[in-house]
Amino acid sequence: MQNCLAYIRASFPSLSDKERIIANYIIDHPEKIIHLSINELAEETACAEATIFRLCKRLGFKGYQALKISLAKEVVHPIQDLHEAIQEGDSLPVIAHKVFTTNIEALRDTLDILDEATLSEAITLLVQARRIDLFGVGGSSSLILDAYHKFVRTGIPTFYHSDSHLQAIQASLLQKGDVVLGVSHSGVNKDILENLKIAKEAGAHIITITRYGKTPISQLADVSLFTASRETIFRSEALSSRLAQLCIIDALYVGMAMTRFDETMSNTEKIREAISQKRL
Repeated sequence: MQNCLAYIRASFPSLSDKERIIANYIIDHPEKIIHLSINELAEETACAEATIFRLCKRLGFKGYQALKISLAKEVVHPIQDLHEAIQEGDSLPVIAHKVFTTNIEALRDTLDILDEATLSEAITLLVQARRIDLFGVGGSSSLILDAYHKFVRTGIPTFYHSDSHLQAIQASLLQKGDVVLGVSHSGVNKDILENLKIAKEAGAHIITITRYGKTPISQLADVSLFTASRETIFRSEALSSRLAQLCIIDALYVGMAMTRFDETMSNTEKIREAISQKRL
């Protein structure tokens, strides 16, 4: 893994209480971990060796030694962690600095866990789609609207409704060759999950963007793209993940546009001409 610590932070919501204790210790003491045996780490955290091994497997490592090797590559050239929780009494400039650095960290961590082959597979499905339907509710609806604003330029028929009932209607009418892109940070939104199930049963391919880890939505998908972000007292991880989700959507769009370059450029010119009539 390119960034062991990013994977640990991104996996946090899916960890057990004991696994979180170990994960926190690794994040707080990365330099120390590479010199500790699994027995010593168990003593430091008051957790069983089996729990440490289970955490390593959950993170994608063959074992504790593999995690240490990956971690050692990071601490050889340590990067100062700029992520700080906003505190009561912080001045406005300090708050702004912390908000910006938190978002920067979310983008960096997401890039570190972004799998090139998976991104390419998602772009291929989208480019080959007969039609693309976009599903998102609540806070994700604005992200889906952004995706619609971009994808429609490629010339592939693209559809979006913010209402979950209309999304269910859309899903029921899909067929083989269609693709659904669903966005849910939590990965457990009931409306999105049910609508994706309807679409999958109709024969459509499913692409999802959600937080890192196994969630009902990612497990249902044909292709899952993940974001990584951190939670603080005043900012839920869903806030900083929005920028990471937007970047993934942008990457999907640019990949589609480059594959369908001529049609996308032609459509973009038509759109610019139409929009110019709206300006003074």
